[in-house]
Amino acid sequence: MAEYGHVGERVRDLAVRAWDVPGIVARYRRLLVDGIPRKDLDVSGILTRTQEILDRVQWKAEEYEYLGHNCAKGAALAVMEEFGLGSVEMLKGLSAFPGFGVTGSVCGAVSGALFVFGLYFGRDDMTDYGATGAAITAARDFIPRFEAQLGSILCPRIQEDYIFGRYLDARASPEHMATFIQEQGYAKCALPAGVGARLAAELIIESLQATP
Repeated sequence: MAEYGHVGERVRDLAVRAWDVPGIVARYRRLLVDGIPRKDLDVSGILTRTQEILDRVQWKAEEYEYLGHNCAKGAALAVMEEFGLGSVEMLKGLSAFPGFGVTGSVCGAVSGALFVFGLYFGRDDMTDYGATGAAITAARDFIPRFEAQLGSILCPRIQEDYIFGRYLDARASPEHMATFIQEQGYAKCALPAGVGARLAAELIIESLQATP
């Protein structure tokens, strides 16, 4: 098993966090009703407040994962809200992506991050290959950073090394789901959602810094 270090401390904090569910629900409901506000990104302001922004995105991703029981949606929505991307309706498309359909494959936080790269770097024109390439470049930069934080992009490995000490396949049986809930699974699995959202936001900010 990998050494916990600060990541282990984050998991333990998540397990005992006093989640402000009414506040999270109210914020989410506003996004549902009013939509995700479009933003003209103030590059200089963003660059001077990078740490504040990354902390906020990570915290919100954790909250949205806890609310929705979905690490892909949680990671994506926090970044979408911060940078004014897409719509809440788009999140329906990420419904099946935690653990790649809970098959023991790619973590939903990775799927959510790659989704927002498409929204940010991509374009409506399917033949805009430069935009497609930019999204792919961001994805290729993101994945090793995520692996450096959590050791793997695979849900079972992350659960085993950092969250539960073993893989809890919650969808395998009602008994497995009961164990997952008993061990604070939805709280602890906010970890990869927060990490994924933070790294995705970091890469978007770096792209702003690199823009002439």
